[in-house]
Amino acid sequence: MSEKRLSEFLEKVRSDLDRTVNFWVKHSHDTVHGGFFNCIDKDGKIYDETKHVWLQARQVWMYARLYKEMKRFQKPEILEAAIKGAEFLQKFARNPETYRCYFALTKEGKPVKIQRTIFSECFYLMAMSELGIVSGKLSYKKEALTMMDKIVHWVMEDDTEIGRQSLDGAPPHSSLAVPMMMLCIISQIETMDNSLSNKYSKATDWAVAEVFKHVKRDGTAVLENVGLNGSELTGSSGRLMTPGHSIEAGWFLLDLAIRKKRTELAETAIQTFMINPYNYGWDKQYGGLYYFLDVDGWSPAQLEWDLKLWWPHNEAMISFLMAYKHTKNVKYLDIFAQIFDYSYSHFVDNEQGEWYGYLDREGKVKIRSKGGVWKGCFHVPRALMMCEQMLEAMTK
Repeated sequence: MSEKRLSEFLEKVRSDLDRTVNFWVKHSHDTVHGGFFNCIDKDGKIYDETKHVWLQARQVWMYARLYKEMKRFQKPEILEAAIKGAEFLQKFARNPETYRCYFALTKEGKPVKIQRTIFSECFYLMAMSELGIVSGKLSYKKEALTMMDKIVHWVMEDDTEIGRQSLDGAPPHSSLAVPMMMLCIISQIETMDNSLSNKYSKATDWAVAEVFKHVKRDGTAVLENVGLNGSELTGSSGRLMTPGHSIEAGWFLLDLAIRKKRTELAETAIQTFMINPYNYGWDKQYGGLYYFLDVDGWSPAQLEWDLKLWWPHNEAMISFLMAYKHTKNVKYLDIFAQIFDYSYSHFVDNEQGEWYGYLDREGKVKIRSKGGVWKGCFHVPRALMMCEQMLEAMTK
């Protein structure tokens, strides 16, 4: 039955993308200081003027990608907003001496907080790279490449500049988010200039190998944190599973496998990183994907473990539709349909646009805002754009 719904999926995703983009264009632009407001209530009102760099950069990337790939968004105001957002980032988000990026800024651009991670820098890179593609300006591309080399150095050679303190009781570990992010930015750089794939082939191999270290229990579980040698860690942190993260890693790997024609990698991406996490991550009583789980069945340490968040469902939509498009196996489309139906009956605001981000276990809206510290103009529109493109190709 799900194959008969392709046109329905396409129609709903397309109209949802229009509503979502309109929400951010209408409510988020700071025309006084530049950049974007990201703490936005359900009706578009700004409830906090702090600007979070992950979300500033993601919105620049999103606008630039929409402008490049979706004809109806090739509007001067979309490109202009992306350029102004990038100017705000270049002026305020990045330390010109260290290339470290702040995590949060005041509305005027004064630093508020910096993290001891690479993620602000990764999203900064994505913004500059994508804008370099659509604007044709070499300065953006050079900025992206300079940041790329910095990140590769920090991740694979020496992370001293990141500033993480080494403590005797906290042995070094591998977080799934880091090699996942490396796969993402390498793909972005290759999109900008495919001739660079050889330059970053070592980094690609490293990222894939690091992601695979997190596969445990005979391939039935993907753990969020493991030892540097891939060993399981003790305690709650070592038993932590994040189904949405694993599923997102799945489509990163599948996309790589398709681009590089790696059949075995594609099969592992689907079974190990999509199907298995979906099977243990789906709430069989109330529907939706759990946020966190414990591999041994203990109560997760995270108090929000049973919330249903927007982004795992966005990533699962991308993953299972990509798996179906690649294999033509209808069981993956059936899973996409289940996630689609849950999302469109719980997260989506058809009247005011965008998705609610946080539901309780039963699926009731827990936080009414559409944007905040972690939620901005990224996961929802990226998923809708990619799903629309895949559905359009399949319905043709």
